[in-house]
Amino acid sequence: MVKMETAEIETDLSLFKYDNLEQLPPRYRNLEEEERRGRIEAALEDLGEDVVVLGHNYQRREIVEHADFIGDSYQLSKQAAAADAKYVIFGGVTFMAESADIITDDDQTVILPSMEASCPMAGMAEALQVDAAWAEITAAAPDANIVPITYMNSYADLKAFCASQGGLVCTSSNAHRAFEWAFERGDKVLFLPDKHLGENTAYRLGMEDAIAEWDPWDPEGKDADEVADSDIILWDGYCQVHERFREDHIEQVRESNPDAKVIVHPECRREVVEAADKAGSTAEICRTVEEADPGDTWAIGTEIHLTNHLQRWHPDVNVLPLCGDACMDCNAMRQIDPNYLTWVLEELVAGRERNVIEVAPEEKELAGVALERMLEV
Repeated sequence: MVKMETAEIETDLSLFKYDNLEQLPPRYRNLEEEERRGRIEAALEDLGEDVVVLGHNYQRREIVEHADFIGDSYQLSKQAAAADAKYVIFGGVTFMAESADIITDDDQTVILPSMEASCPMAGMAEALQVDAAWAEITAAAPDANIVPITYMNSYADLKAFCASQGGLVCTSSNAHRAFEWAFERGDKVLFLPDKHLGENTAYRLGMEDAIAEWDPWDPEGKDADEVADSDIILWDGYCQVHERFREDHIEQVRESNPDAKVIVHPECRREVVEAADKAGSTAEICRTVEEADPGDTWAIGTEIHLTNHLQRWHPDVNVLPLCGDACMDCNAMRQIDPNYLTWVLEELVAGRERNVIEVAPEEKELAGVALERMLEV
């Protein structure tokens, strides 16, 4: 695929991994919130224990208010597997629904309300593209044992690729342990697809001088000598939401709120993580606000819906969006419109399955291996 600026990502259909992009039927497009809420609740009552609804932390209020579980992607997949419901409705994005399909039982069906909910960062490291890059990277360091690590925010076929090459998956909270696991078994790490999480992890391990960056969109910009001389190779991908944060956002919030502390996600740029008081996963961000004393002020550097949730859930804490009105939501998460949720639930009541996510058996097995290796760390 072609590297794009953030504005282009919003509309480029090549980012959608699945080609079964069903349009929402016209009768669902203009539902009022009160009617929609009633219809969703009625469908959930009809389906009973046959369905579990997962709401990612970055989802809008109208989705998470119907969720049985709210959390980050892998946590939600584990909860779906434990729930043993026949249908898993994932209010997230494609790679999350794939992960749920990998770890749930074969008799559980995973449904993504809208197939257009395809993470742009996951689309920056597609398996065919990585295959070609892997050939170049291994040729640049022919005597090295390179271990690939992919962030959880990637498609199942990339997770499978990493497993086939002796690598594993990681989350933002265990990336440093995944790196240590890899270096116990190899000489170099190729980290995909988020260069910022990879760089922040390298700094955490004291390996900031051992980094090379691999830009798959720039054939002339690749330096084989740099790859050969580096221990960590970072794929040039990023999250459009977290890359938006800047150091001056932190300076501005501290100027207007002198007592404020700042916590950011490790998908943010290195200089933002350095300037913040704390960095951590969505779970760590939630925990930090939960454990804050009444009256404390925390500015949050992550997707705006999570900040809004934390404001509602913890009214005794002053929770601020780090970049104020300039903070943005996730374009992919936005596609999980509550009207889509109404539609897929009512279709299930009628005995019809829409937008089923099903990972191919071979990919599912290998991706499962990559996840199992992550659990080792």
